[in-house]
Amino acid sequence: MTASRLSFKDMCARFEVTPRTLRYYEYIELLQPEREGRSRFYGPREVARMTLILRGRRFGFQLEDIRQWLLIYEKDGTEAQMRAWVGMADRQLGELAEQKAQLEEAMAELQALRDETAGSLPS
Repeated sequence: MTASRLSFKDMCARFEVTPRTLRYYEYIELLQPEREGRSRFYGPREVARMTLILRGRRFGFQLEDIRQWLLIYEKDGTEAQMRAWVGMADRQLGELAEQKAQLEEAMAELQALRDETAGSLPS
């Protein structure tokens, strides 16, 4: 193995993902490692893609959205990908804001019920 390539095991360790997750990302064609016999090796392109995939997941993007976004780069280049990213980010920011509002409402209701219940307990 050269320094610029990671084995399957090294890739799992570096990104703290399970072998099942890594295999699934390959199955849905998010990653395309080099194969030598039964071994898989991940070069700089796959490492960069994995970084973007996990960042997208952290922000709540669906895997299919991430896959489509990665395809834009391959077909239309960096500028088109960046424009698509801005649109995706805008949509996701809206969804996250809605989720935040729902969480804040649920927390306020829970706090009120908790306070009411605590207030009814004997001292």
